Amino acid sequence: MSEKADWTKIKPAEVEKIIVDLATQGVPPEKIGLILRDQHGIPKSKLLGVKISKVLIKHKLDANSEQKNFVKKVERLNKHSAKNKHDYTAMRKAVMYSAIINRRAKLASK
Repeated sequence: MSEKADWTKIKPAEVEKIIVDLATQGVPPEKIGLILRDQHGIPKSKLLGVKISKVLIKHKLDANSEQKNFVKKVERLNKHSAKNKHDYTAMRKAVMYSAIINRRAKLASK
C-alpha cells in the first residue's frame, strides 16, 4: 500500500516535512498522527507510504515516546502507592511497567 491514494492532494514529501516540523516543536508521535488527521485531512500517513516513526528515525528525532509514557506511568503509580499503602493492584502494575522498561532498555543496549 505504498502507492498514493487517489483522493489525496498532498504529496508524501509534504507529509514528511509536516511530521519533521511538528517533531522539532516537541509534539510526540501519537499527537502528530492526530494533527495530520484533524488539520491536514490525512487519515493515515501510511496511505501515502510514510510512517511517522520511520520519518522520525530517518531525521534522528526522538521517536521513543512510548518509553517515556511507561516511565511517567511508573512514577504516577509509585506516587499513588505512597499515599495508598493497601492498593496492591497499583503496586503490582508499577512493578510490571518497571519490568517492561528494563526489558526495553536491555534490548536497546544490544
